[in-house]
Amino acid sequence: MHTMWKGTISFGLVNIPVKMHAATENKDVKLRQLHKECQTPIKYEKVCPVCDKPIEQEEIVKAYEYAKNKFVVLDEEDLSALQKEQEDKAVEIVDFVKLEEIDPIYFEKSYYLSPNEGGSKAYSLLRSALVDTGKIGIAKMIIRSKEQLAVIRVYQNTLVAETIHYPDEVRNVADVPNVPEAAASSEKEVDTAKMLIEQLTTTFEPEKYTDDYRTALLELIEQKKNNEETTTPIVTGEGKQPARDGATNLMDALQASLDRAKQEKPKPKQPTKKVKSTTKKKTAT
Repeated sequence: MHTMWKGTISFGLVNIPVKMHAATENKDVKLRQLHKECQTPIKYEKVCPVCDKPIEQEEIVKAYEYAKNKFVVLDEEDLSALQKEQEDKAVEIVDFVKLEEIDPIYFEKSYYLSPNEGGSKAYSLLRSALVDTGKIGIAKMIIRSKEQLAVIRVYQNTLVAETIHYPDEVRNVADVPNVPEAAASSEKEVDTAKMLIEQLTTTFEPEKYTDDYRTALLELIEQKKNNEETTTPIVTGEGKQPARDGATNLMDALQASLDRAKQEKPKPKQPTKKVKSTTKKKTAT
């Protein structure tokens, strides 16, 4: 499992060297965009609208727009120094609370924590203490140049860092439009709804829930592959698409190019045939 962060988690005088790993992964089926005419993947470039030319990465600086078209430019050196200053600080658990006191709307992303060298004993100590007390830790940590508020808890014998939103990142529920204040349903309707909920109540088993759309999409893609409903781009922005597996791809590219050239080449005009005269010339006497 890829290690994306190394650091130290502390509570009181106890320091736990840990490694952090992403606990979840995005399994969305990513679809590329192709040019309909030649089936080539679309290329997105960073272009300056004033200079009207593509911009290289080293020509780009970061800035904060504090008003319309007014920016404060931030040097990379300043940002790096600020980030290094924060990263050098240990991840300190500042409070312990009950998990049920935090509404799920605050939760953002989960990360597994494993002990780094020499940290197994302290890791086990914190894990046991959290399980026995039924509490979770609230800590601050730097992830991808952003200070995160995080929950440290136990999940199936493993410590998990669960990033949570700051209060000012959660929008005010009072701003949600058209929410009825008073109950508009009758007592009988509510009782019937409660009976239905009781009938559908079960134990949460995450394995029984699947992404039906993703499964159907992958089946459709596989079906099209088996039916040879596939395409290979002829050209890219840099020129011809390089052959990847020898003569087969090269021959396909040549044939496709030839077919396309035949379609684009104007047909030559047919020459007008001269009609031979069948009348014999008279001989002068």
